[in-house]
Amino acid sequence: MIRIKSENIILKDRLFDGFVYFEDGIIKEVTNKDLPFDKEIDAGKDYVSPGFIDLHTHGGAGFDFINGEEDVIKGSDFHLTHGTTSILPTISAAPFEKMAKAVIAVDKVMKDKSSKANIIGAHLEGPYLSKDQCGAQCTDFITNPKKDEYENLVNNYKDAVARWSYAPENDKDGEFAKFITENGIVASAGHTNAIYDDMKVGMENGLNLVTHLFSCTSTITRDKGFRRLGVIETAFLEDDLYVEIIADGKHLPPELIKLIIKNKGIEKTALVTDSLSLAGTDAKQGKMVDTEYIIEDGVCKLLDRSAFAGSIATSDRLVRVIRDEVGFDIVSAVYMMTKVPANILGLKKGEIKESCDADIIIFDKDINVKKVFVMGSEK
Repeated sequence: MIRIKSENIILKDRLFDGFVYFEDGIIKEVTNKDLPFDKEIDAGKDYVSPGFIDLHTHGGAGFDFINGEEDVIKGSDFHLTHGTTSILPTISAAPFEKMAKAVIAVDKVMKDKSSKANIIGAHLEGPYLSKDQCGAQCTDFITNPKKDEYENLVNNYKDAVARWSYAPENDKDGEFAKFITENGIVASAGHTNAIYDDMKVGMENGLNLVTHLFSCTSTITRDKGFRRLGVIETAFLEDDLYVEIIADGKHLPPELIKLIIKNKGIEKTALVTDSLSLAGTDAKQGKMVDTEYIIEDGVCKLLDRSAFAGSIATSDRLVRVIRDEVGFDIVSAVYMMTKVPANILGLKKGEIKESCDADIIIFDKDINVKKVFVMGSEK
């Protein structure tokens, strides 16, 4: 039995002064009672938090999750040092065979437990996206859903796919969304020009999440003078939809983050890094595939600085931004980095609570991660 003592244990709705007891990978009790234990860690005034859960990250420390097992392991282990105990290695649009190979690599890492972090499953961000909302995705690989390829992949590796981002307007009858959600995969609207009617079809077939709201998501358009809601307005209107936001302090200004959370509440807003493999490196300028980039102001930009090319954030930075730049308290910031992603994925994680998995981190007042436990084991 391990006991962590702290004046600042982050619970779902408050800070707590007391102890967290865990054994065999499970939190046994959160209390101020002095119970039997074998080892104690005195965190003092440092925060004791659920481990962060990143729903959307493409890599880090120079490792890209599309490149195979080694990159999945080393990229995930890098993010673990910044508090991400559970991760969805994200695979960008590419030739489907290459995306499938990346899923197989994730599957192998999950089965042999060669990463120190919890690999929950892959997040496929493509290839069934909108070319009009491609962002940094390569249009050469974007297609409409192809039943034979997605059914074959899911039938063989459904446990290795946790989430799939797609454009609902290209799934007119909701067949793709229905198939993946019936197989336990989260369907998320991303890189999409969908209107409200498209989103409703998706929701009726299991869609419950919006990928990086305000980044490559449609807004109000007109059809012969009649206004039609886009993905952004649908997300605000439909209470059942979760949204994720890239909370690196660059992709969305603090005021816009406040607006999103004012509409969706902390209960429906998840923080994600959407980080590139460049996160955690000292790269300043270079080329990704055929795209030249420059890193400055804490974000990756196109070389001509006309747009962002991607995030270089880690999860601890997101929590810091939400607290220090947006103005929410530490409890709310952590909730959106832990409990909300856990709810989206249906995990017994993301909360310091009896019977939850003992994924626990300790960080100081500046959100510098000092200790990490994954399923009760210190990493």
